[in-house]
Amino acid sequence: MSDHFDVVVVGGGPAGYAAALYGAAAGLNIALIEKSRLGGTCLHVGCIPAKELLETAAVFRTVKHASVFGVGTSEPTIDFGVTQVRKQGVIDTLTNGLAGLLKHRKVTVYDGVGVLASTGELKTVDVSGGSSGDLSVTGDSVVLAAGSVPRTIPGFDVDGTRIVTSDELLSIQELPARAAVIGGGAIGIEFASMMADLGTSVTVLEAMPKIIPGVDPDAARVVERSLKKRGIDIRTGVMVSGQEVVDGATRVSFGEGESVDVDMVVLSIGRRPFADMLGLDAVGIALDERGFIPVDASCQTQTPGVYAVGDIIATAQLAHIGFAEGMVAIRAILGEDPKPVDYQNVPWCIYCHPEVAFAGHTEESAKEAGFDVVTSTHKFAGNGRAMIVGETEGLVKVIAEKDADGTAGRMLGVHMVGPWVTEQLGQGYMAINWEATVDDVAHFIQPHPTMSELFGETVMALTGRGLHG
Repeated sequence: MSDHFDVVVVGGGPAGYAAALYGAAAGLNIALIEKSRLGGTCLHVGCIPAKELLETAAVFRTVKHASVFGVGTSEPTIDFGVTQVRKQGVIDTLTNGLAGLLKHRKVTVYDGVGVLASTGELKTVDVSGGSSGDLSVTGDSVVLAAGSVPRTIPGFDVDGTRIVTSDELLSIQELPARAAVIGGGAIGIEFASMMADLGTSVTVLEAMPKIIPGVDPDAARVVERSLKKRGIDIRTGVMVSGQEVVDGATRVSFGEGESVDVDMVVLSIGRRPFADMLGLDAVGIALDERGFIPVDASCQTQTPGVYAVGDIIATAQLAHIGFAEGMVAIRAILGEDPKPVDYQNVPWCIYCHPEVAFAGHTEESAKEAGFDVVTSTHKFAGNGRAMIVGETEGLVKVIAEKDADGTAGRMLGVHMVGPWVTEQLGQGYMAINWEATVDDVAHFIQPHPTMSELFGETVMALTGRGLHG
């Protein structure tokens, strides 16, 4: 059996399905090959289930502290089995919705492993191992979007119970009493925050000098203080050296002869690109030294007509970056000369408690890039809505370029930590990408009382005429 398409997409995660939907909307005949369930890592073992469990933790915290508002409750308990049923319901609804969208756009979906078989003028992808049977499809162009898998550590064999990655953790039916989270990046800190809020004693082991590397230090310090205040033991600058079972517990060795006994080890040291099954060697596409597929600014590989997007290329492994790259690839295929993704200024969101959101330069990276900068920082402690909600931890920090006259000019970075900041970043992200000045942004009115007032106030302060503080 052989079918021909304008574009064949291999992988049905965010980057792949974005390419498929965007291409179909432009009138292209699209095939999408997925070896598992539509939605990929993000929908099944990433963004969606992780945030669902973090929301459970938020509800638990709210009930636990309801008496502060005069609302009487008994001590809350957690039935993690019910939590998992609700999580799966959200996933299934979104998966079915995605399948419906693809069908509506007339995207042909094949169930199976897609292997690139030839890359001449007519590209061939073999499909096998799924319900679609063994077949070949051809395309004028191919978009590779095979995604990623969790990285592991030698000596820490994943068994799904004692030692888990994010894939297994997000489906456990019962929380451990004690857990060691290896890796203090965004994903590790989200897991640590969630488990600690639901009653697990958590130790975070991070090799770097501070947690959540890449986050502005002022914001990272707020998160670290909050986590420690909630009983999380954070050990930075330590390497993990091994594990063994001692008296029924897992003893994790780290640092200079230190150890911790836990019931579960959560490996959260990032994800590696999963190009293993694409057949790249056979068609002459070489990986870089880290296993990523090299691409140009339009996401095209060294082979004309073959594109790679999402977690298999060396860009930030964020679902929304995958969306953007999928659309860039399709626009390149259409000959529209797309504007490349501006990776310096993409939005970042971390859903721990308190949340973190940022776009653009940190103060440090702006200076390293050669900018003379001025900054402004305001805390949520003085924000009326934050007080009403009872969530006053956090701050907003804005970094701006210093003009020749010493005043603040173009905005270079916006960093937020605190309540609901993942929902507040939008206007800061747009300001950074439109190269707005502080005067441009300070002109606009912020609704009152809102959390977002703090962003407006922080920008106004850079004009020299702030209202508060």
